[in-house]
Amino acid sequence: MIEGKLAPNMPQWMVDHAKRYIESGGTDGQMYTIQRPGSPPLTVASLLLATKGRKSGETYIFPLFYGETGSSYFVIASKGGAPEHPSWYRNLEADPEVGVQVGTRTVKARARTAKGPEREKLWEQAVKFFPPYADYKVKAGDREIPVVVLDPIG
Repeated sequence: MIEGKLAPNMPQWMVDHAKRYIESGGTDGQMYTIQRPGSPPLTVASLLLATKGRKSGETYIFPLFYGETGSSYFVIASKGGAPEHPSWYRNLEADPEVGVQVGTRTVKARARTAKGPEREKLWEQAVKFFPPYADYKVKAGDREIPVVVLDPIG
């Protein structure tokens, strides 16, 4: 199991999802079904990301949708298209060593922001598994939404 506490100020649906994931040891929660108004249900793979708080030094857990690239995972720092990056992204900019739980499997990883053609390829994959990312890109305006690759270490 991944160690840490749930990040403060997460929306309730994320808190509920993360608790289910953690309490089941990862046997329930890797697949998350979203019911968006006016759209059919959408099931997306999710992982738990543990980052070290850049101010507090405490370890915080965030549930995030993910894709795979080679032996690595990738996540999108969209924050629903907000004008600023999510706190978990700012945390890993300060300390890129993170914990990752996918289902019942946990790994240590080093986070890096994808650039150029790699970013574009992974962004396209992300929009396929979670189409609302395309809307978030529009909402984000001038902010380029980071695509973060989580490369296993050790």
